[in-house]
Amino acid sequence: MPETNAQNPQPVEPVEPQVRMLDAHSLRGLAHPLRIRLLGALRLHGPATASRLAERLGESSGATSYHLRQLAAYGFVEDAPEHGKGRERWWRASHDGTGFDESLVHTADPETRVAADVFLAEIAKMHAQELAGWMNEAQNWSQDWRRGSDLSDFTLRLTADQSLELIHKLHDLINGYRDLPPSEGAETVRFHTHAFPRHTE
Repeated sequence: MPETNAQNPQPVEPVEPQVRMLDAHSLRGLAHPLRIRLLGALRLHGPATASRLAERLGESSGATSYHLRQLAAYGFVEDAPEHGKGRERWWRASHDGTGFDESLVHTADPETRVAADVFLAEIAKMHAQELAGWMNEAQNWSQDWRRGSDLSDFTLRLTADQSLELIHKLHDLINGYRDLPPSEGAETVRFHTHAFPRHTE
């Protein structure tokens, strides 16, 4: 059932995240480790300049500026003029997330297959780095937040269709928490989901 707002008794429809589905062309434009990290930083931390992103990611501002322009050429980022004060150019992500079509891995075009491998490998690397970062700083968080974190894995016997169904249900459940009303003590929380088959030995 849609939520209702105290100031507006009309039902509030949940807002679906804007997801950019990758095709062969846009994948080749994104499949660079720094571009993937830049886009992730803008989505996670909000608008920023090339110099701010360079400081955050440990890169030169020349490199971040070049790759931001490339991301803009492929429609992944755009200007954020409302943040501009002075001569520096501010950037923001154009979408909330990126969708990957598995058919890109199996295309006949070798350039696209290489780009898909680069993209997926960098996403896996970023997930591992985020998890390692949490493990390093977990002791600095409250007991409530330690209980509110999770590091679990599960093994199920499923068909490919059942696995896909479960993935969609997990995504829908997580997205259902996007539009909760503001709450005291709320923090940005990252959820990673990984699902992959393994041969039984």
